[in-house]
Amino acid sequence: MGDLRLVATLLVFALTWWSMAVRAVPFLPLGRAAGALLGAVLMVAIGALTPDAALAAVDLSTLALLLGMMIQTDFLAEAGVFTRVADTLLARARSPFGVLAAVSGVSALLSAFLVNDTVCLFLTPVVVLTCTRGGLPLAPYLLALATSANIGSAATLVGNPQNMLIGRMSGVTFAHFAALAAPATLAGFLVNLGLLRLFYARTLPAALRPSTPAPTRPMPRAVMLALVATVAAFFAGAHLGFAALAGACAMLVAARTDARPRLARLDWSLLLFFAGLFIVVRALEATGLVASAWSAIAGGLSFDSAHGITGFSAAMLVGSNVVSNVPLVLLVGPHMPSLGGGDAAWVALAWVTTVAGNLTLVGSVANLIVAEGARASHTLGFREHLRFGLPSTLLVTLTGLLVLRIFT
Repeated sequence: MGDLRLVATLLVFALTWWSMAVRAVPFLPLGRAAGALLGAVLMVAIGALTPDAALAAVDLSTLALLLGMMIQTDFLAEAGVFTRVADTLLARARSPFGVLAAVSGVSALLSAFLVNDTVCLFLTPVVVLTCTRGGLPLAPYLLALATSANIGSAATLVGNPQNMLIGRMSGVTFAHFAALAAPATLAGFLVNLGLLRLFYARTLPAALRPSTPAPTRPMPRAVMLALVATVAAFFAGAHLGFAALAGACAMLVAARTDARPRLARLDWSLLLFFAGLFIVVRALEATGLVASAWSAIAGGLSFDSAHGITGFSAAMLVGSNVVSNVPLVLLVGPHMPSLGGGDAAWVALAWVTTVAGNLTLVGSVANLIVAEGARASHTLGFREHLRFGLPSTLLVTLTGLLVLRIFT
């Protein structure tokens, strides 16, 4: 690749990353999705990729999985699942910390199967409503939602986009990945919950404010059956994308209504964002810089020693917050077999790149969804997130790696 084209490729990648990190470039306020689309088109325009190569870079399996889970999550929201969760939290929790623990647990558990971004999208209003009804400060609960969603999503191959990519690249089955990742996820979740109590115990009120539950309606049986069948298909080793789409189609058929209003509610910009990002990352990979950088540091990265694992974890932690976790997984994935470690190495990659999202407010899309969703009630700023995110990320990452090492 010529020097001029190389410089142009790096500039386009930087532009795309900036639009992804801060949502809008000052002189070109397009946002993430349009920024990624522009980056993809520019990569073809400057000759970094041919049109055919760019289209081939788009991972349709990952997009299918995201689409299927977004449709299913919309059905759950319409069925009142999330509002019912808020009422249950206030009715059964005996203290403000009990609500904090429940928010963390529900967020982590749902994110393991419904994709952390979409869980945060629908649970943020629930948390705001819960805190308003219960007279609770929003910051601890918003941080509990975001950080627990990221941690919980590390448990399975469908919890977040980077895990979906790892599932495709590694060939690890859904059940085997979950068996390896679950102990680390549970341990990391408990550490994060302990830190939430340590940081915010003094800011929580002594008791909950009494509240009146919202009216509920019966849960549609077809929705729950389709969801259970989808999760069962995941564990049975079915194609993740088509299993999610099959479950979504079952819900659509059972609803027996025009699906256009429902489909219009979906976050199509998220799918567009990832499609563009796949192309931009492939163009960067084509420069050879990633391979050169990997060769330069690969000597200190391995899964044969504590020193090698430490080096790998540090590189992935920093890389996830510089390049972002999804692009990093796309760039690092092809080089993973050279590090050894087998399936455990892929789980470690998923764990570190996922938990790294808790470090800063812009570290993951889930964090930004929570911050934006609660903006009318509370401004969750960069410093406020970093104050908790920094110690949480370091301790949770270390805990999970130790547990993964013990169980493998």
